[in-house]
Amino acid sequence: MREVAREAKVSLGQLQHYFSSRAEMLAFAMEFASNQTSRRIARRLTSLDQPPHPRDVLRVVLTEMLPLQPDSRATSRMNAAYVLEAMHDPSLRHQVSLGLRDGRAMVESLIREAMSQGHIRNDCDPVIETDLVLALTGLAPLLELNVIEPPAAWAAIDRHLDRLFGPAS
Repeated sequence: MREVAREAKVSLGQLQHYFSSRAEMLAFAMEFASNQTSRRIARRLTSLDQPPHPRDVLRVVLTEMLPLQPDSRATSRMNAAYVLEAMHDPSLRHQVSLGLRDGRAMVESLIREAMSQGHIRNDCDPVIETDLVLALTGLAPLLELNVIEPPAAWAAIDRHLDRLFGPAS
């Protein structure tokens, strides 16, 4: 918290007036980051054909979760820090788990809806497909550490979504 206070050019006491602990400060930062991501997704969804194709919705959601643009890069880094902190802080673990479960449920809902609309084959398992889609968010550290470049991440996302939605969608 001292480091944050120093970076913000405020005293530790001033910072502690708003946040009593590092975990509380991280939780606030993650809520802010989540709201920013939601706004970016909503903004991008309005630029799609209406109603948007479920494949396009999933692509927007995935790409906004990855550090592919400056604003998503900051939220991706905060998310990584938050998850790492939760692995070592039982008070954060439950909160982080709930947030991740909510995000996963939203993606599974999109996949189930696409299946019910005939965009994804009915013989697919929506639970497994959700996990596979979310596995693509594992590209974040590879992007951050310059192991792969953004075009490679875009290509992996598009290839997977092409396979999931198939030629008939």
